[in-house]
Amino acid sequence: MYRTSRETHVGQARPEIASSWTRSRLNGLRADDTPGLKQESVAGAGGLTRAAGPVLERVRAELDDTPFAFVLADRTARVVDIRCADKAFGGALVDLGIVPGVRLGEDQVGTNAVGTPVETRKGLFVRGDEHFMAAFHEFACYGHPIIHPITRRLEGVVNIGGRAGDEHRLFSPLVRRVVRDIEDRLQLDASGAQRRLLAAFQAAARSPRRPVLVVGRGLVLATPAALDLLEPADHAAVQACAEGMRGEGEVTHRLTLVSGRTVWLRCAPVDGVEGALVDIVPEQPGRRGTRGAGTATGWPLLVVGEPGSGRTTEARRAVGPGSITLDATDVVRHGEQAWVSNLVALLEKDGPAVVIEDIQLLSEQVTLLLARCLRGTRRMTVMTTTPGGHLDGVHASLAALCGARRDLVPLRRRRHEIPGLAQRMLADATGPGHRRLTPDSLRVLAAQPWPGNLAELHRVIQIVARTRSAGDIIASDLPASHRGVPAPVSPFRQAEREIIVAAIEAAGGNKLQAARALGMSRSTLYNRMRALRIH
Repeated sequence: MYRTSRETHVGQARPEIASSWTRSRLNGLRADDTPGLKQESVAGAGGLTRAAGPVLERVRAELDDTPFAFVLADRTARVVDIRCADKAFGGALVDLGIVPGVRLGEDQVGTNAVGTPVETRKGLFVRGDEHFMAAFHEFACYGHPIIHPITRRLEGVVNIGGRAGDEHRLFSPLVRRVVRDIEDRLQLDASGAQRRLLAAFQAAARSPRRPVLVVGRGLVLATPAALDLLEPADHAAVQACAEGMRGEGEVTHRLTLVSGRTVWLRCAPVDGVEGALVDIVPEQPGRRGTRGAGTATGWPLLVVGEPGSGRTTEARRAVGPGSITLDATDVVRHGEQAWVSNLVALLEKDGPAVVIEDIQLLSEQVTLLLARCLRGTRRMTVMTTTPGGHLDGVHASLAALCGARRDLVPLRRRRHEIPGLAQRMLADATGPGHRRLTPDSLRVLAAQPWPGNLAELHRVIQIVARTRSAGDIIASDLPASHRGVPAPVSPFRQAEREIIVAAIEAAGGNKLQAARALGMSRSTLYNRMRALRIH
């Protein structure tokens, strides 16, 4: 039997506690469960921690040497900061697993003064055995939600905890004062940027029939017409599209919604703030998309893309079924002479199309021979390669022969497509309609760097499909390597990072050549690489 104290039965529990216990049981939790706390990345709560840090430090100093701890959690009940001056009490929290990066949601640990205020958006005092799990019975805590004063969005929770046994009557007024100070700092921090975003939205939303959104850091506003068009996965795609702008002015993307309808997203920057106004324009019948290349106007065709970006798929799509594939990686296994003999035999006679994979691995001699064969062959031929300076050097003769070229955009520059791609890959792995990725998990996926492109995304979805057999897939179900959300960077720093990465790739990994091409010293290049986390 669940009890609120040694004498009180569950039927006499406070209504807010009884309701929380019911939700905890519906989540499949038991009172005698061991809290399954897993530490994750705490990146992504910058605005909250920036506003709360000085306030929490001030109040910690005021309560110096008292056996209390302040816990700051974000809107998902994930702990992002802990302030505790008493080593013994701080050690008790660590022993229980309460450290930055763990989630204390009701769905994970039941009734508590972090997860329950997140659930109800109301302050709550939880005495010792009012906690759902017995592991928390030695604590008494009060938690209060932090509501953004402009957006009215839940930003997080401040919790103060101490040993059970005392009423701690000052907990509630003290935490309310702390929350009020944090909300004041949030308003000061966001008053300029978010007011401009709000003004831009109000100006665009004068017509209720106009499907339009404003997307900014920590703020998404949408008209009813936009909400009618978009499913949860579509919201993640639109947000990724808007956040992917890099200061080049208005951009347009073509997007196929979950419903199957195709729309155009016109993303325009909002003056003076990191944010975008997104107009959703349904595609008219007969209008065609502009992304990617159309049918090649000549042969051979060159397909250029990073590893995992879908070069093979694009090459086979171009020539249709029945093609023959030669892979330059087989030179190592079969030897150069045998590989060249097979190549010459194929291209000297008529037959189905030929796909030659990974030409960046061919030596200069084989490259010259292949170029001569291509000049005389009547077969449709497609070559695939990675981008880089080799196309202007060793393999320039092959690139010059091609009648058409298709450059595949890396997945990190197509973030708005990731939610739809992930859902389709999941449907292929589990069957349509069986499982779905939640909006939060799609947002996390869209934020990953994806150095392995589509192949890496497919591998992650396969892992999720095998490990989660039923129910919605939430962010914590993703592999640990793809669960954290990188801290947001400015459009300028993102553009700088991509320029440096491209220069290094073009130089074949030679940092000195890349530095010369960028007009900087090698030491400056290394400093910028460290600052931008380029490995």
